[in-house]
Amino acid sequence: MNVLVINAGSSSLKYQLFDMTHETVLAKGKVERIGMETAMLTHEPAGKQEIREVSEILDHTAAIRKVLRILVHPKEGVLESMEQVHAVGHRVVHGGETFSGSVRVDEEVKREIKRLFDLAPLHNPGALTGILAVEANLPDVPQVAVFDTAFHQTMPPKAFLYPIPGVFYRKHRVRRYGFHGTSHQYVSGRAAELIGRPLSELKMISCHIGNGASVTAILHGRSYDTSMGMTPLEGLMMGTRSGDIDPAIVPFAMDKEDLSLNEVNSMLNKHSGLFAVSGGLGDMREIVEAAEQGDRNAKLAFDMYEYRLRKYIGAYAAAMNGFDALVFTAGVGENSALLRKTVCDNLTFFGVKLDEAANARPGGGDRRISADDSAIGVWVVPTNEELMIARDTFEASRAALQPST
Repeated sequence: MNVLVINAGSSSLKYQLFDMTHETVLAKGKVERIGMETAMLTHEPAGKQEIREVSEILDHTAAIRKVLRILVHPKEGVLESMEQVHAVGHRVVHGGETFSGSVRVDEEVKREIKRLFDLAPLHNPGALTGILAVEANLPDVPQVAVFDTAFHQTMPPKAFLYPIPGVFYRKHRVRRYGFHGTSHQYVSGRAAELIGRPLSELKMISCHIGNGASVTAILHGRSYDTSMGMTPLEGLMMGTRSGDIDPAIVPFAMDKEDLSLNEVNSMLNKHSGLFAVSGGLGDMREIVEAAEQGDRNAKLAFDMYEYRLRKYIGAYAAAMNGFDALVFTAGVGENSALLRKTVCDNLTFFGVKLDEAANARPGGGDRRISADDSAIGVWVVPTNEELMIARDTFEASRAALQPST
């Protein structure tokens, strides 16, 4: 069974095509600048040379058509016909309280995704556009929506409710939802395999550290608490997002600098975090390099970033009354040996002991970076959200395809 995974944004989409027999990637790519005459398709078929094409792609329907055509192209393609796309899975950021798992897309699901636009105005519209674009091109192929928030629907009320008047929850569903759920679910399951124990027996802290960052307390395989909130702004300091701040700063800044609501929202989401503290650097590699060259602002940005991450780890250790494993994933988590070392060197009171050579060793892949005598196992597990989406899509759609497979 072949599953096409789509991650659609407002003017772009990424895709991967999986053969679920062995969970192998047949092809992957992206379409950028949708709606422009200079839209670009980048296509990477397995075992073949990357292809780039620039052309006019007016909308997502045309973009999906372009992707499907190159997937079946006699030379650059990997399929004989479009009938070999058996199911399509979509990354949908926000599922609200409605979706606690992945679901087959039908009219009601599409209506609910649209109803949730207010909670994810930058993401859910693109996802729905992608669903409609696939529907226009492959009307008989089952589609599955996989929600970033679904994994966190197991949080107890004491973790997901905010201490504000209850009317905001009852009428507007203001609560903690959490994000990166597909990533946290994947890496926790993979880490349990590496540890050699059932996930249901483990207490794990998963750190998805990239430009967007979140930490999740995973108690016996279920999300117990997570750092992102009603939106992805809450929690850790990130590349351009502030993370946790005193909420009174918002009206104060609006008053003192005569900022509109949109302007202060943009400030907190796009002009804060590492970018703001370092003086314009949003990439951890650039910050580490600048700090090593004596840039005080870069050093402060790194220190704040690590400190806030470590505080969340400590808080979630307390929330679960201890933990068995600490997992780092995503761009920074997988690649910054310095960040991992600094965090772990300050968690020795938990019994964390780093294997310095294993942590510093370059190269990707799953690996343990804690010493053999460390009380807590520390792991690097590269995330694979697309594979998790493909797995969920396979499970949710194969019943419908059973007669023909």
